[in-house]
Amino acid sequence: MDRVTTPEAEPTSRETPEEPPLDAGARPDAEGRPEERLAKAVRAAEQALIEYEIAVETFRVEVENFSRLHHQKLGPMYARLDELDALIAEAVAARSGDPEDRRKADEARARVLPMPAVEELFHGWMDGDGLFPEAAAMLTDQSVRPPQRVRPSDEVRKLYRELVRKAHPDLAQDEKERERRDEFITRVNAAYGRGDETLLRELLAEWAAGPVPEEQRPSPSEELYARLEWLARRKELLTVVARDLEESAIGSMLKLAPDDPDRLLDEIAEQLLAQVAEREAELERVSA
Repeated sequence: MDRVTTPEAEPTSRETPEEPPLDAGARPDAEGRPEERLAKAVRAAEQALIEYEIAVETFRVEVENFSRLHHQKLGPMYARLDELDALIAEAVAARSGDPEDRRKADEARARVLPMPAVEELFHGWMDGDGLFPEAAAMLTDQSVRPPQRVRPSDEVRKLYRELVRKAHPDLAQDEKERERRDEFITRVNAAYGRGDETLLRELLAEWAAGPVPEEQRPSPSEELYARLEWLARRKELLTVVARDLEESAIGSMLKLAPDDPDRLLDEIAEQLLAQVAEREAELERVSA
């Protein structure tokens, strides 16, 4: 299978994880193999898939956090650039009187004007870009607190990996246990997305105090083969998610600074400030 460039499974390295070797089609030779050998292969495939899921989820959180912080920190600078472009176009049109310059000025001003009456229409729940964070949080029972960094701290990432490896739903032996793990991992993912180290520690203690899953029992060969095939399909779905993340605009930007994505925001801000200064100087020149 192809190598997928998702975040690492360890905090000290930016090496991308290898895709889990899920060979659902491999079967024992004609002489037969002990069932335990097949069960061991299933357990190895499960662990490989979990590590891959961790890599995809950590990258998804980085993409989401980068997108949110990019909007929060740099949005005002982009708005200022749009305003300066409109002012420059209007000054040029006023000086030249050219209808084409007037048209360009109107277009530039239209890009600055917000969508009218959207906030009032939805009573503070939505603006032109969608739901406000507070509204989305209330609808999804998540904290309103935004992330402080693109990449959660090393300790937060360590806690997250430990929790996922212990409580992953794929390790469940029955439907009831899978439901319990699904609900727990949903809470773990939400805490990780916010970089909440305290809550992750609380969840780790909660899991340790919970019921201990029964040790995996040997399964019939047919069930083990079906399990391998399911793991292979699951891995293929994750590969699509990983590719979509990597090919997104934000994912592509993160590739520019794989070791320090938070620094990338500062660098972009510096570039935008320089562009603002250039536009202000140009506005002063055309308005003189």
